[in-house]
Amino acid sequence: MRHFKYPLLSTIMLAGLLTLPHVGLAAEQAYSNTFAVDLLVGTYDITGVRLAYRPYTYELQDVPFFDSLEVYWEASINLWEYGEQNERDTNFALALSPVVKKTFYHIDNKYPLKWEFGIGVSLVNDTQFAGKDIGSHYQFEDRIGLSADFGQGLRQTVAIRYMHYSNGGLNSKNPGLDFLNVSYAYKF
Repeated sequence: MRHFKYPLLSTIMLAGLLTLPHVGLAAEQAYSNTFAVDLLVGTYDITGVRLAYRPYTYELQDVPFFDSLEVYWEASINLWEYGEQNERDTNFALALSPVVKKTFYHIDNKYPLKWEFGIGVSLVNDTQFAGKDIGSHYQFEDRIGLSADFGQGLRQTVAIRYMHYSNGGLNSKNPGLDFLNVSYAYKF
């Protein structure tokens, strides 16, 4: 199996390419300023809250194989907790992720149902967490999920997603952290 010599640099470059308009693609700003609150339930009985901000969402038109895609950058802070009340272990992570969304169905012909995918980077405060050595402060934040827009002007979104944090082999210790995430977002 081939390993990339610079996986972090490769990920950042790919993220940048995904968010830039390409020749033949029209990028239009769909709306700006979205704030999201997520509840997390993870492996090793980890629970948490994730607060996220998206400054802009762009709709790319005439994308080969997809017709159109939504693309946005999301900055977040994750607050994780593990353990019983008297012996809690807490940790936090800062993350920046490019995310791609695609509508694949409309509920009642008006509420878009979308899949989403993203791979970003994160900085975790403590590498010793939930009885595990996660190996590195630098982690990748991977996600795949489903979301639905609703409300007046479709300004509200609910999503369910699977998220994975891993150092991608930057360190020999790489148990990874997996989360099921339920999210509420509001566009303003």
